[in-house]
Amino acid sequence: MVVAKDIMTTDVITVDPETTVKEAANIMSEHGISGLPIVRDMKLVGIVTENDLIIKDKKLHFPEYINVLGGIIYLESYKKFEEEFKKFTAVKIKELMTKEVITVKPDDTVEDIATLMHKKNINRIPVVDNAGQMIGIVTRNNIVKHIASE
Repeated sequence: MVVAKDIMTTDVITVDPETTVKEAANIMSEHGISGLPIVRDMKLVGIVTENDLIIKDKKLHFPEYINVLGGIIYLESYKKFEEEFKKFTAVKIKELMTKEVITVKPDDTVEDIATLMHKKNINRIPVVDNAGQMIGIVTRNNIVKHIASE
């Protein structure tokens, strides 16, 4: 049975949470990658993707509201707007990254990883050891290469 450690990329490009959004975008562009794990002291603390970065160039959607007796009633989630606004104004990657990262262990099967990617609609999953240190990453491309080599 093929597992994560058999197909993962071990030479992973990572950045520190203090990296600027512009630096991260440049790294992703230069290396032709669509996501960057965020690592501090060898521990995975987040991940940033192209989707996270493009929020900086999208139109900001302000929540609709009504004014009733001098008070405002939001018709949409104001909390969602606040989160989007923080990402829109982010300077450091730590302000933009996803902090709750889906990860796998080195001995998780490729079948389980592919199922997780499909179910969660994600393109990459960091591989972490029992101490929480990132030791590699499995991308959709890794899985496609595995299928091609069978």
